[in-house]
Amino acid sequence: QTMKEYDRFQKGAANGNTSTRVLQKQLSDNNSKIIITTIQKLDIFIRRNKEHPIYRKHVVLVFDECHRSQFGEMHSAIIKAFKNYHIFGFTGTPIFATNAPSGGNPLLRTTEQVFGDKLHTYTVVDAINDGNVLPFRIDFINTIKIPKNLADKQVFAIDREKALMDPMRIQEIVTYILEHFDQKTKRSQSYKFTAKWDENKQGTIVEHRESRRVMGFNSIFAVASIPMAMRYYAEFKRQLTTTSKNLKVATIFSFGPNEEEIDGLLPDEDLLPNNLDATARDFLDSAIRDYNALFNTNFDTSADKFQNYYKDLSMRMKNREIDLLIVVNMFLTGFDATTLNTLWVDKNLRQHGLIQAFSRTNRILNSVKTFGNIVCFRDLKDETDKAIALFGNKDAGGIVLLKTYDEYYHGYDEDGVHKSGYADLIAELEQLFPLGEAILGEEAQKKFIALFGSILRLRNILTSFDDFEGNEILAERELQDYQSMYIDLYQEFKLAAQGDKETINDDIEFEIELIRQIEVNIDYILMLVAKYHDSNCTDKSILTTIDKAVNASIELRSKKELIERFVAQVNMATDVDEDWRKFVAEQKDTDLSAIIDGENLKPEETRKFIDNSFRDGILKTTGTDIDRIIPPVSRFGGNRARKKQGVIERLLEFFEKYFGLV
Repeated sequence: QTMKEYDRFQKGAANGNTSTRVLQKQLSDNNSKIIITTIQKLDIFIRRNKEHPIYRKHVVLVFDECHRSQFGEMHSAIIKAFKNYHIFGFTGTPIFATNAPSGGNPLLRTTEQVFGDKLHTYTVVDAINDGNVLPFRIDFINTIKIPKNLADKQVFAIDREKALMDPMRIQEIVTYILEHFDQKTKRSQSYKFTAKWDENKQGTIVEHRESRRVMGFNSIFAVASIPMAMRYYAEFKRQLTTTSKNLKVATIFSFGPNEEEIDGLLPDEDLLPNNLDATARDFLDSAIRDYNALFNTNFDTSADKFQNYYKDLSMRMKNREIDLLIVVNMFLTGFDATTLNTLWVDKNLRQHGLIQAFSRTNRILNSVKTFGNIVCFRDLKDETDKAIALFGNKDAGGIVLLKTYDEYYHGYDEDGVHKSGYADLIAELEQLFPLGEAILGEEAQKKFIALFGSILRLRNILTSFDDFEGNEILAERELQDYQSMYIDLYQEFKLAAQGDKETINDDIEFEIELIRQIEVNIDYILMLVAKYHDSNCTDKSILTTIDKAVNASIELRSKKELIERFVAQVNMATDVDEDWRKFVAEQKDTDLSAIIDGENLKPEETRKFIDNSFRDGILKTTGTDIDRIIPPVSRFGGNRARKKQGVIERLLEFFEKYFGLV
């Protein structure tokens, strides 16, 4: 990841290394100006090379995540070997005197002791206020029934492990996760996302990009120990075989000297599972075989293959190909995946470890992802408050954590100003803009757009709260009607502005991405068509429901003509699913042939271009692919540019009409 950041700045600016031998070669090369390595490799290099010219040269050492392994013998050896150096450290969770570890060198316990005076502070509060990361929303789920006369800590002290590892508790937690997975990760909502992966072509690393439409986000499940990870993986596997839910679950762990957090630091797990006991290693091999079957890969726990498994798993997490990853400590620090929005926690976290783990969820992606979701199956509230105060400030909780359900639903006061809640906004909506009445005048339209946009943003947050179900106020059909009005105005303003931006002008901003996330899909429409068919085509109220659902969906509006024509020909002999597929295939071929003939396009190249567009989830309007399908046209007088633009407009309309149906 660090290498890629340097490459974005300047291709080839930095040199990475896969072994200490490569590192030694780079340090002996005067042309290697920036070298990216691990502290472990550098420590091995120093131990093997007591004398080396690099030690006397002016060197700048920059440590990322400098609250971690830099403390201790490795760090001491490094600064003892180099004679002419400057040293800098970066960390989001520095070690202060109040949270310093109790062991080790007393002169190297805090970050300032090791790296010198603090040069700059940019806290999580600053990052949230600047819009660089998201706040957190935390659920605390009680999983152990505690007698009233006993404190939580006393229960843990009596028989902590037995209580936490109880099979019934693990079963109930897995059941809870499966029941709430779609809600927490917003699986009913789709968005476009660019997947990235590297391919080694004859020694050259080639980065691939592919635009995809995906449903919702993915998650990590952090658990306390390897035995617990094994039990959870087995229980997920068992329950998934008995439910209709289709989740891709994976796990990874390796030996760490301490699986539980010590002094707030998450212990390092190495990428060599050799130190695992036979039972754990056999289990991990079995889990990796499940992964291989899922993705047609060939990994195991041997040294090189396990490292490649880690890399492949990391890539698939970032590309949202894994739904839930069970870990002990891996992936809880330094791993960034914008599609990750939920962290399930059955693990004691505190201080650095808590903030680091929570922060896996708060990377910005789009307007659908407005916060990081944390679901704790242990009581971490006090530790959360302490960690936020330590790494933000004592008043940071109101910024770092989202408000409560009641505050979002009923409203709250902030800085002397009352913020209306969801219930208030719905009441205002129904009073000012009753359904069935036209919204007349630009000012009223702008008022409606702003009001309904606020409601959409609040709904996006509230849908992650369990309490919201059944308290939506608006019935589904009423919400669809308001959405339809909202989309009508969006398209009117968009047409008037002759633009394609979701911010139409300075004072009107449409939450189209949030509309997309609560809309219905074609499967829902076909289900309604099947109900209409089963009513002997007599229940006309179903046709009204179909019409309202289509009008309320910005995606389905482009397919409205197709849907209406298909519904019009439904009769008792219709096989809805099969006949719909045939109907779409025939219409698609007819429409594409009309475009090819009308624009005099190259048939074979055009069909290949369209097939690739549906495969990639995007119709690329730049590059050589689009140029290949256009017939020869004189470039003089702008003829070719006009021809190309006309072709693009027709193909985009065709693509929107059939995307998601083929």
